[in-house]
Amino acid sequence: MKRSFTSLSPQEALHVAIFIEERNAELYQQFADMFTEFGDSESLEIAAVFLEMASEEKDHSSKLQGRYTERFGNASCALTEEDLVEMIEVPQLEHEDFFPAPGRSNSSARDRVLQVAIKAERSAHEYYAGLVEHTPPGPLRQLYRELAELEDGHIAFLEQRMSERPAGHKGTK
Repeated sequence: MKRSFTSLSPQEALHVAIFIEERNAELYQQFADMFTEFGDSESLEIAAVFLEMASEEKDHSSKLQGRYTERFGNASCALTEEDLVEMIEVPQLEHEDFFPAPGRSNSSARDRVLQVAIKAERSAHEYYAGLVEHTPPGPLRQLYRELAELEDGHIAFLEQRMSERPAGHKGTK
């Protein structure tokens, strides 16, 4: 029987949050591999951004794993994201994000990739922030606040990357 994220204990919620970060790292790695196969310069630029994002997600997973160990030691938890009703922070590739109609997008392929990630991170931030608002004070509410802050940090990181120009880039967005 599937459960709602709101029904989870702090241990289960943190455990699932780790799985979400690991899942996203794998997705971004798969996206990078797919675009690498195309071999053209724009696809390789997209792949490089996806590889960077996969690394960032792995780093976030490690940080959450550290928090889990601090709080719960080596206690196991069998719950996975598949046991949940909700799908949280799933990056979705839309055809127009990467292959826009001629003349329809002024943004670079790199920026379009970063927008996909920002959209997923904002969705997760809004989800966790909403849980903070609807959860009574206590350890679970504090965990949701930490997860919302972590997602906010992801958004800030990606927005910073958007504002940076890659080496060799000329012109404006």
